[in-house]
Amino acid sequence: MSTAPACLSHSRTTITPALRAAVDRLDHRSRHQAAYHFGWITAGGAPTRADAGKAVRPALALLSAEAVGAPPEVALPGAVAVELVHNFSLVHDDLMDGDEERRHRRTVWKLWGPSSAILTGDAMLALAQEVLLDTGLPTAAPAARLLARTTRHLIRGQVQDLSFEQRSHVTVEECVDMAAGKTGALLSASAAIGAVLAGAPETTVDALALYGDQVGVAFQLVDDVLGIWGDPAVTGKSVHSDLRSRKKSLPVSHVLNQDGPLSDELAAWLTTPGEPDEEELRRVAGLIEGAGGRDWALAEAARRMALAEDALRSVELDAGAREELLALGRFVVDREA
Repeated sequence: MSTAPACLSHSRTTITPALRAAVDRLDHRSRHQAAYHFGWITAGGAPTRADAGKAVRPALALLSAEAVGAPPEVALPGAVAVELVHNFSLVHDDLMDGDEERRHRRTVWKLWGPSSAILTGDAMLALAQEVLLDTGLPTAAPAARLLARTTRHLIRGQVQDLSFEQRSHVTVEECVDMAAGKTGALLSASAAIGAVLAGAPETTVDALALYGDQVGVAFQLVDDVLGIWGDPAVTGKSVHSDLRSRKKSLPVSHVLNQDGPLSDELAAWLTTPGEPDEEELRRVAGLIEGAGGRDWALAEAARRMALAEDALRSVELDAGAREELLALGRFVVDREA
């Protein structure tokens, strides 16, 4: 069994030629901006070896085909498609969040403007469906349907996330539902799409999808912990980044939905205008931790991972691929929290 980093490296190597070939179908301007976003070229068009991301979703797609006894090549169009959808969402996320950098490079919207970023993201989303349907496989239509439904849920999660910014109170259940859409939906589809393309039984596809969904929620829980307490050298974000933007993340929502002075104090702070300084952010992070927000999020992430692993063990799968999926899920979730 290979390690998760080796699996991810293999996934990136496997899909990159097909992903580049797909992006080459785009119009010149969209192609240039997408290639820049993927880290293949500089803003001026010179070849580069910038960080193109971990390729977690393509790795899941390839492994899901192997898990049902099919060669990974069967899942290659699905792997390319989920990577395109993921990066469509990143290009749009950067614009919506006002993020000027991703992986230490200027974002597409910052270089070419909001309208170009919207169109480039849209082009990648449309291209994902085209890549799937062009396979000519009888299973292409179900795979495309899965991806379309997934994109709808991903967008639902984004809509919820934006709406939370305008609300004074958000329940933990609403936050988990948002995470299941924004993060879990595409990981779920990625873990199932190779099996769909391979024509696997519905019960097997459903088990793989449930695995990906639970990994996605666990990932978001840990990500929210890192957004408050993470080491900037590990996360690539400033310390207390989610608190600085007063984001109602999962640990924050857990505290807000308790009764008591700490919950009241946090609720009052979230509505306080002005830019918080580092001392204030440390105080609020300590408040959330003291109220159990951090411990709850990490415990819930562990519970979700256990559910993911149970799902994989509930159906007949190739033993080696199952172990790879288990290792990959743990690698994605078990970060420096």
